[in-house]
Amino acid sequence: MTHNLETLSDYLATGLDLVFVGLNPGLTSVRDGHYFASPRNRFWKAVNSAGIFDPPLEAETDHLALEQGIGFTDVVKRPSAGASDLRAADFREWAPVLKDKLERYAPKVVCFHGSVAYRNFLKYAEGVDLRPELGGQDRPIGESTVFLVPNPSPANAVYSMNDLMGWYYQLRVLLEETTTER
Repeated sequence: MTHNLETLSDYLATGLDLVFVGLNPGLTSVRDGHYFASPRNRFWKAVNSAGIFDPPLEAETDHLALEQGIGFTDVVKRPSAGASDLRAADFREWAPVLKDKLERYAPKVVCFHGSVAYRNFLKYAEGVDLRPELGGQDRPIGESTVFLVPNPSPANAVYSMNDLMGWYYQLRVLLEETTTER
């Protein structure tokens, strides 16, 4: 397993309330050095409208998320122009690495961006073949609650901006409930 590639650094630490898990870094994000850096990506607008970050952040200030108890990583750390460039070998290599990270850092909530990301994580890290629905999941990762939102990529036009904002709002409600319970 060779991991000497240009990619985005993980923003992970113990004790986080939330970790966002993307499918893999896009080329624009790697070039700019920030998560969801493409101006066409809808993540920052949708997540900020739901009030998850306080104060709101944007791609250029993504490193400040850790100060708010929020981290970022990806199922596959190999960058690509699009999801169609990923192969089973990528998931086979990287999904178990992600599982180890999530179990080690144990955030309260893990939020996967898109069913492709979560489904491939389940298949290659846990040996489970499921077609998950959006929202809260029955399968924790270690002690972490799992939530699935639509992928905010502009390529995922099935979901409108209002749809995305609604899912991030539901995530915020779960996060508030989870952080008061623990």
